[in-house]
Amino acid sequence: MATGTEPQPKSGTAPGGGVRDGTRAAIAAAHLRTDRWWLAPAATAAGLLAFVVYSTWRAFANTDYYQAPYVSPFYSPCLAENCEPMRSGPNWEIFGGWWGLSPALLILIFPLGFRLTCYYYRKAYYRGFWASPPACAVAEPHKKYSGETRFPLVLQNIHRYFFYAAVPVAGILTYDTVLAFRDEHYEWGHMGLGTLVFVVNIVLIWAYTLSCHSCRHIIGGKLKHFSKHPVRYRMWQWVGKLNARHMLLAWASLVSVALADFYVFLISSGAFDDPRLF
Repeated sequence: MATGTEPQPKSGTAPGGGVRDGTRAAIAAAHLRTDRWWLAPAATAAGLLAFVVYSTWRAFANTDYYQAPYVSPFYSPCLAENCEPMRSGPNWEIFGGWWGLSPALLILIFPLGFRLTCYYYRKAYYRGFWASPPACAVAEPHKKYSGETRFPLVLQNIHRYFFYAAVPVAGILTYDTVLAFRDEHYEWGHMGLGTLVFVVNIVLIWAYTLSCHSCRHIIGGKLKHFSKHPVRYRMWQWVGKLNARHMLLAWASLVSVALADFYVFLISSGAFDDPRLF
């Protein structure tokens, strides 16, 4: 053969390991891509890291998260006594007074667990942080790949159970959005700029949650004949359309929930007053 792609002898392993071992075609270059393939994983890593830093700061801040009628989505529902009282809000003091840390740490585990195990976010941080692989047609630097069969990656398989927890959380945030149609004196029939922020956020939260692969499987999985289940089939089609935009919805809802929290922080800290729309 004159192509220079003869398989290397299997007796040894190339220095790179992994896909560059003795069974790989004899191509000297690590890959043949000439575009800026590293931009996508770098942008993904930067975006996710920015959210992690911001959410960590806000979760431990334990301040400026409620300004009637708005409550930060990071702090709802309240599960401890050390929350600021939210009139008509989800004040569920399940953990009583012994919890001394930020109450956000009690609830954020559920939406964050749902996102961390999400199929799209797996792809995002596999490429952005672990370079496994960093991009299409670019070899990963790891010599071995065990998939999600070992700790801690085996925990990714509990994504469906986090979906069950994410649905009621989204329901609670929907209730908070309804309460946002009040003014600072808790009078109904009013709408501020914050109300609009909350409405956009909850729409994106629901769209992202329902576009989840687990949701699609729960609705239409294990059906042998769609014709015998027309309602589930129609719902499966709707979820399938959302699922096609799962990546976009994942990023949009991630940004919107951070903006909703930041908006509450601004008005609660006195940076500006919530503009009244009506």
